[in-house]
Amino acid sequence: MDELVIANHLIQIINNSKQKAMKKVNEELIHMYWEIGEYLYNESQDSSYGDSYIDNVAKKIQAALPGIKGFNKRGLYRMKKFYETYRDDKNVTTLLPQISWSNHLTILSQSRTAEERLFYMALCVKENYSARELSRQMESGYYERYMLSKEKILPEPIKGLKENPFLDSYVIEFLNLPSNFKESDLRDGLIQNMKDFILEVGKDFTFIGKEVRVQVGGEDYKIDLLFFHRGLQCLVAFELKIGKFKPEYISKMDFYLEALDRQKKKSNENPSVGMILCAAKDDEVVEYAMSRTMSPMMVAEYQLQLPDKNVLQRKLQELINIPLIEDDE
Repeated sequence: MDELVIANHLIQIINNSKQKAMKKVNEELIHMYWEIGEYLYNESQDSSYGDSYIDNVAKKIQAALPGIKGFNKRGLYRMKKFYETYRDDKNVTTLLPQISWSNHLTILSQSRTAEERLFYMALCVKENYSARELSRQMESGYYERYMLSKEKILPEPIKGLKENPFLDSYVIEFLNLPSNFKESDLRDGLIQNMKDFILEVGKDFTFIGKEVRVQVGGEDYKIDLLFFHRGLQCLVAFELKIGKFKPEYISKMDFYLEALDRQKKKSNENPSVGMILCAAKDDEVVEYAMSRTMSPMMVAEYQLQLPDKNVLQRKLQELINIPLIEDDE
């Protein structure tokens, strides 16, 4: 057997073992923080001094264990809050040990409802978010945008899919585009920042190529961006538009999806899906334009700056009547 093949196999074994060890360490840490939080919570219920005793406890721990991090006053209060928040929530029991402590702290500090906390915990497990990735998603109002997308009427072909991985709006604030940018600038910017774009659209998307050619009737046609979605098991074509949505974009995407299914799709894959990404759209125009198409496609708009989360939260509150809880600060 080739020595390189042997080395690569051993490297894979080593990396897998390291990942398992790190996962086990994290599980033990979360269990310890939960146990400490539970103990502090129970003590605070019995103490006539409320939570004030935690300050002195933290000093004694630091004196006994000099150099140990995370067990100062602030750390102990966080552990207590961690237990208080989830002690009666059975929905998160299996998720808690699968998430890093830093991600737990981010979710606790930035989420407003139990539903939002559960959403981000499940997303962390599914997408394996780092602390930076989770913070970015929360800052971009990913939960609100996802929930608002669920309220939109989906085309019949999309409804038939096992899941809808598409949002109604995407935030691509990581692009550094010129003031009067062209569609080619938008496409090239996304390619240069593909890691960030994949974070926004979802890690199940695998990038295949830009300006992918399909030939029909002796002429070449180019699809802006082509992906494969592992969950849907299908090709996904992205068409990028710098202006407002126009009805004629639908027929063009129909054409591309038909070409992909005939020329690129493998026999074991599902029919191709299209995403038309525009700078703006009128939902009524989109609904009219898509009412007769049988192709699975979506129309979404993009934003080049982080959205105002308060505006998103108000929209979500209006749609599904979620009580809006103000931040403690």
